[in-house]
Amino acid sequence: MFNGIILVCFYGPESTGKTVMARKMAQLFHTEWVPEVARELITSNDFSREDIITIGRAQTERIFAKLRKANRILFCDTDLITTQIYSRHYLGVVPPVLYELEKMVAYDRYFLFDIDVPWVSDGLRDQGSETQRQHLFGMFKKELERRMIPYVTVHGTWEEREQIIIKETERLLNKL
Repeated sequence: MFNGIILVCFYGPESTGKTVMARKMAQLFHTEWVPEVARELITSNDFSREDIITIGRAQTERIFAKLRKANRILFCDTDLITTQIYSRHYLGVVPPVLYELEKMVAYDRYFLFDIDVPWVSDGLRDQGSETQRQHLFGMFKKELERRMIPYVTVHGTWEEREQIIIKETERLLNKL
């Protein structure tokens, strides 16, 4: 928690509904949300080490900027673990600064989004096969477990996903 604001991370592979849910939950709970800044900075998955560092710094800066405007809770559509996963996946290396940036933000709740919804192409997404999606989901889950970060799995229909998030968010807010 930062200055009384609960931080929530929507986490998981591409095309699982994180952006849609972050926007929707921010509206529902009358607060702010942080988009995946990488989508504003790159137009393809052909990026450099310097690009991924810029993405990590920009994501972290955006979180701190939105925290100043948030109402009790802030929904974040990604985190620095995600940036590390994609850096390792596309570049074969994780610049050490990404681990330092990760330490700057502690989330109160992680929601791990399952791959049980249809994959949608958007020009940037490129991991749409069932095998690729299962592999990435396993990587995301493994990183949380390796860090011993508890999480709530978001799965099912869009309505079921929404209810899982609402119920847990209300539980978090009731603790304030």
